[in-house]
Amino acid sequence: MVWTGSEPVLRSLLDPGSGILGTGSRLFRPQGGSGLAAVHSLWDGFVVPYARFTAKALGSAVRSWRPDVLVVDQHTPAGALTAHRHGLPWASLAPGLMELGRPFAELEPWIEERLRGLWQRAGLPAGAYLDPRFSPDLVLALTSDVLAGGPHPEQYALVGPVLADRPAQPDFPWERLDPTHRQVLVSMGTLAEEVTADFLRRTAAALHRLGPDVQAVVVAPRELWPAFPAQAVTVERAPVLELLARGTLSAVLGHGGLGTTGEALTYGVPPVLAPIRHDQPLVAARVAAAGAGLRISFEQAGPEEIAQALRRVLDGPALRAGAERLGAELRAKGGARTAVDRLELLAATAARRENPMVQTIVPDPAQTLG
Repeated sequence: MVWTGSEPVLRSLLDPGSGILGTGSRLFRPQGGSGLAAVHSLWDGFVVPYARFTAKALGSAVRSWRPDVLVVDQHTPAGALTAHRHGLPWASLAPGLMELGRPFAELEPWIEERLRGLWQRAGLPAGAYLDPRFSPDLVLALTSDVLAGGPHPEQYALVGPVLADRPAQPDFPWERLDPTHRQVLVSMGTLAEEVTADFLRRTAAALHRLGPDVQAVVVAPRELWPAFPAQAVTVERAPVLELLARGTLSAVLGHGGLGTTGEALTYGVPPVLAPIRHDQPLVAARVAAAGAGLRISFEQAGPEEIAQALRRVLDGPALRAGAERLGAELRAKGGARTAVDRLELLAATAARRENPMVQTIVPDPAQTLG
């Protein structure tokens, strides 16, 4: 197995012996706005230019390694175009609901125009066009039926969250966690820091209202740390999976990204979600509809509303029971084991068998959705 993408980013995420073929690195303008404007920003500011930037390197990687299968993030269409050019099967990786849920269906013609432009730029025949976001062989979605909706075509595999080990964070102050307190994780993602400062200040005021028996682990820029209660653990990065696995978290406050939301639900922890953009409103709406968490307004919720929402998930057994039900569904999907089984089945049908290598093409996490 070999990975392609930004080598510095991948080195920080993978085991030391992992195979990496770098595509080079460049900065793309930050994603901004909300609603339709955010989708325009995503595609014109990242997806299309990133595909153009990585196309040559991906072609070289495929010619060099001759993989049996490629695994391609839905927002890195250059991987799918490369697979098509070389006659290789590929699996689409859907880490969110942005493409599965189509929350902005009115933009589909606009998106298709950009994808057809990339198809033409890759030298592929116009008459053979297919949407590079959706492999005809396999679409791996890191979610479940309740969250993804449906029905979906038969090549879709809803595998739930992939809960793999992550690099340790030795500087996390574990000694400050007080087991006599109910603990809340506050994390609004790392890709929307330009718009989250005001919400985090409102959250700080809400935490003061909750009283001394609640301890928050807050992911926030250093300049905001003084606003939070003295018992709060303020950090720039948090080991989310390890915190969940220890069973000490009673609630999560986040922006509705499918990653952290799915992980919290997998461990039966109900979230309060304040969606900002992209698929986050859709995720928040479906979690709330399932009775597994609450949705509040990112722009309008004040300290008292945030505090009340946190009290409801901390004190409400119905919401915790809903989170545990949805978590059981997510766990039943099999996660990494199911994804591997489906990839092995796809690889078994590949024409090339002399090199049993799976090539995974991923975007630079620093430039993707929150």
